[in-house]
Amino acid sequence: MLSFLIHTLGCKLNQLESEALIDAFRQAGFVLHNDSAQAAPSIVIINTCTVTSKADQKARRVIRKALRDYPDSCVIVTGCYARLEQERIKELGSGFAEDRLFVFNGKDKSDLLDFLPRTRTFGTHTNEEEEFKAKVRRTEGTHVPVVRGKISTAFQFAPERFSGHTRSFLKIQDGCNKHCTYCRIRLARGPNISLPAAQALARLRVLEENHAEAVLTGVNITQYCDESGRAGSLTACGSLAELLEYLLAGTTKINLRLSSLAPDCIDKDLAGVLSNKRIRPHFHLSIQSGSEIILEKMGRNYNFKTIEQAVSLLRRAKDDPFLACDIITGFPGETEVEFEKTYELCKKTGFAWIHVFPYSKRPGTPAWSFKGRVHEAEVSKRVQMLTLLARQGRQDYVKRWLGKELEVLIEKGTRSYCRGISENYLKLLVQYIGQKAPHPGEVLRCKLSLHQDAAFIEDFDAVAQELGKNFEKK
Repeated sequence: MLSFLIHTLGCKLNQLESEALIDAFRQAGFVLHNDSAQAAPSIVIINTCTVTSKADQKARRVIRKALRDYPDSCVIVTGCYARLEQERIKELGSGFAEDRLFVFNGKDKSDLLDFLPRTRTFGTHTNEEEEFKAKVRRTEGTHVPVVRGKISTAFQFAPERFSGHTRSFLKIQDGCNKHCTYCRIRLARGPNISLPAAQALARLRVLEENHAEAVLTGVNITQYCDESGRAGSLTACGSLAELLEYLLAGTTKINLRLSSLAPDCIDKDLAGVLSNKRIRPHFHLSIQSGSEIILEKMGRNYNFKTIEQAVSLLRRAKDDPFLACDIITGFPGETEVEFEKTYELCKKTGFAWIHVFPYSKRPGTPAWSFKGRVHEAEVSKRVQMLTLLARQGRQDYVKRWLGKELEVLIEKGTRSYCRGISENYLKLLVQYIGQKAPHPGEVLRCKLSLHQDAAFIEDFDAVAQELGKNFEKK
């Protein structure tokens, strides 16, 4: 049988789109490749990211590795990096067999059917080529035309099954209308576009049948705006707040978790909806800097007070929610004084986690030519300072929740311990003694305690295995 393998790099939106690809290829009759299988996959798909130069480097490394590891497979590169660097990616195929590496940028109307049979995957088996064509024809006119490479809208595919996650994902928005001077994603994704509210609800109802939680995702979900419905009707959701109200009213039990939020879009209306008990108490703010000078150079249309107000509204909406943020340090012109403003903001706010990114020059962005470069050693120092602050913030947050009960979504486990993620986004080990092991996707009510051997660990799977062994010995 024809098999396929997908490597996903980057954000939750990429993860969702890879799940859509998996569902589409399965619907077309393909089999997801198993690592233990002796035969190589017929097709290897690499879904790329281009948010930083390291993301580009990682994409190229994964592409070269796929070409080496699977000499008889067709390698297809898609995603944000593929949309912007098609020619550079094609150069990676030099030195390997011809007609093996292909770039699908999401805008090209070339049909995958036109070139896949020319690869070595099908080169010696004409019956396989005909089988492939037949499978693609059977999908024509269905919800899986991605196999033919015809992506007409950003929301064409809606997976109902998620092979790699217990949580489900719902893409409600794509693209961005902002012009942040450092960002390349908007160049790859294009302007803001929103999934019509009625379709979002229909898809969420399908997910509700098999999932306890859905993550609403997009490039910038706070730009959500659907006015396709009749003016004044419930389906005319002109903001994220209105969409959330509409989705909550149209479903009964599925919990919602939000991806990254822009601080300048958090107002009283949105905070009021976020207080709903079915919205998880976990929010991630795309802040980038605490310096108004740097924020202005970045093209971010808010200031220090805007950030403080957003944090205050979120804390009032939920009881001690998990608040995280993105910070870019080392941006051109970021002096020690300006960095100190960012550091003090993060310290004062008490974020439970800080995703720290060293500034990365991105081709095609205005900041590419900005002067005032920060020395790499200084950038590394600032990254380390913020990372230490992030770790302290996580520890402080965990300690505040010790002894309290939380809902935990089970992901996977061993004989006596399983891994889960709490409603407020804590990665936990759940111990169950004398009970039937919970299954992935089940939601349990748990009391949080701190195990002496598992405090603030990173490799949950390894620790769970070791704790399980020790428990069996006792």
